[in-house]
Amino acid sequence: MVRFSLATPDANKGYMNVIGLLGKKLAIYLASVLTTYLLATAAASLHVASRLASMGVKLDLAGRLSMILQDIAGMAGMFLPLIAFALLIAFVVTALLVYLLRRGRIPLYVLAGAAAMLALHFAMNAVFGLTAVAVARSTGGLLTQALAGAVGGFVYVYLNRRFGERIIDTVDA
Repeated sequence: MVRFSLATPDANKGYMNVIGLLGKKLAIYLASVLTTYLLATAAASLHVASRLASMGVKLDLAGRLSMILQDIAGMAGMFLPLIAFALLIAFVVTALLVYLLRRGRIPLYVLAGAAAMLALHFAMNAVFGLTAVAVARSTGGLLTQALAGAVGGFVYVYLNRRFGERIIDTVDA
């Protein structure tokens, strides 16, 4: 029995390569989002713990770790999707900038992650009329949130260099 197919084996192989590439890119993006979320949430939890300590509440290491884990679980429904959206916008714009400038991949993605977190907190403040994450009420707290975004941007670049494939062409950083 002879089977006829409109798709050649090479076409099917190319299709699978595209799916694999997109899967890798999605996994790399999600790893950077998760890194940013975990660091930002841990910073927020530790900020609250230090404020509690300044009021006389004693928290040991186990108590602080418990707070962090509870905040990671509790903030995931609201804060995690907002971070994912902010980083998505930042990384798409940065990809365009890197393509146009042909250099500066690492510093641009690090800056994009930091800017995404700052923009996220400023936008939440503008929309809700309050600071939704307590750590962002101070300059130092905002900087820790920006640092979490910067680390997420670095993770994105690092993992892309390590595991990703270039879609358009190679650009030296």
